[in-house]
Amino acid sequence: MTSTTARPAPVLTVLAIDPAELDEIRRSGRDTAGNAPVPWPDATGSPLRCCLRRARPDDEVLLVSYAPLRQRSAWREVGPVFVHARPCGGWAEDSGLPPELRQGPRVLRGYREDGSLDYSAIRVVQEGEDVEQPLQELLGDPAVHEVHVRALTEQCFAYRVRAVGR
Repeated sequence: MTSTTARPAPVLTVLAIDPAELDEIRRSGRDTAGNAPVPWPDATGSPLRCCLRRARPDDEVLLVSYAPLRQRSAWREVGPVFVHARPCGGWAEDSGLPPELRQGPRVLRGYREDGSLDYSAIRVVQEGEDVEQPLQELLGDPAVHEVHVRALTEQCFAYRVRAVGR
């Protein structure tokens, strides 16, 4: 008789863009790609990567280039994201998945600890589906260090997710 032991689902840590990185972008007037941040007058409904919610009509928003992978490598991508023009409350890592940004359509891309993309750890989450179960499955693999949650159509970075302790 064989015994199977179910691995417990990992507790998820959700990482928005680091407020210190955003402070530096605002202070220096240069984003990850060296561009000047662009005020975006009507970003209503767009995901904000600083506080992981959708922009409201009265939000002052900037469009900036951002690379979620800090180390230089072939897998480092720089792309456009919306953030608040001024510091906001951010997102607490232990707050769980952001309610306004947890449903598909999304693409989940798993990365190893060295920053390389794990092609076997890519999942598509369809319109209206929740990302939690696929994230737990991907992060249940010890080889997957973190998962980047992205918009499916635009491929824009939304946020990073890790299992607690990674």
